[in-house]
Amino acid sequence: MAVVIRLRKISAKAKKRFNFRVIVCDKTSARDSRFLDEIGYYDPSKKPAALKIDKEKLNFWLKRGATPSDTVRSLIKKEK
Repeated sequence: MAVVIRLRKISAKAKKRFNFRVIVCDKTSARDSRFLDEIGYYDPSKKPAALKIDKEKLNFWLKRGATPSDTVRSLIKKEK
């Protein structure tokens, strides 16, 4: 089973304003379907954008072989 770390879109309070959760899921699953673990959130509507990732969970999943998506990889670089 290939595991990936990616963003999951959650409900928006206003039109065209989305919030995201950083999740760990199977590579073949849909964006809003089941996931294995939730490791953080990303809110681009705030200035500056709010980003919170649990580093312990992130390191745990990276050691287990999970690969971050391109977007999540760039967010991780911004947080460090």
